[in-house]
Amino acid sequence: MFKQTKIAAANPLCRRYCADVITLLIATRNVHKAGEIRAILGGRFQFLTLNDFHGAPEVVEDAPTFAGNATKKAVELAQWLAAKHPTSNYVLADDSGLEVDVLDGAPGVHSARFAALDSAKSGNTTDADNNAKLLRLLKDVPPEKRAARFHCVIALVQVPSPQSRVQSPHLFDGACEGRIGFAPRGKNGFGYDPLFVPVGFEQTFAELGDEVKNKLSHRARALEKLKVFFTTKLQRNRER
Repeated sequence: MFKQTKIAAANPLCRRYCADVITLLIATRNVHKAGEIRAILGGRFQFLTLNDFHGAPEVVEDAPTFAGNATKKAVELAQWLAAKHPTSNYVLADDSGLEVDVLDGAPGVHSARFAALDSAKSGNTTDADNNAKLLRLLKDVPPEKRAARFHCVIALVQVPSPQSRVQSPHLFDGACEGRIGFAPRGKNGFGYDPLFVPVGFEQTFAELGDEVKNKLSHRARALEKLKVFFTTKLQRNRER
């Protein structure tokens, strides 16, 4: 299923274009996250997600940092693809979350399962439960002490040949500074978007909508660095 672009072999008019099209396996089953990445990266890329691969391993995100979790996902999935679906394309894995200063950086790497930390439950918890817990912890915190940021780290690895080892990933990070509101506002977005007000705005991410968010967000800033990486790489290839 993970196919190389072979149109160029049949149609010489598109050889240069097809050589520049890069296929990325986005290491997520989250349709919201995948859609956001597609919207930000645009037409140079072809996209697959874990939903396209039956049997793809569930990677346990137990590293203490965003970079550690992103690296672990990218490397383990690249190794699995090399054995099951050999290709020369790339795995893109990210880990991201919300860091609140007054909570010493929490929820951080636990952002998706923040509410579960209060119980014996495993796995991610709902956005509503996570937001409710955050508001409860910040109940008596004044506006000037509600500083927070979204932080994202992306790991990119090329799938090796079956006989080769996965190389160390390229890492790209991004952050968006802001503050936490006192109640959820807005219908767009996901996660903590209804509570997060980015610097320079009075609306939450969920009120601003995808077009604005995809220019400001932590993930957008990390992905812009990834685009620069590929632009430079393709330019060097053309100059050879």
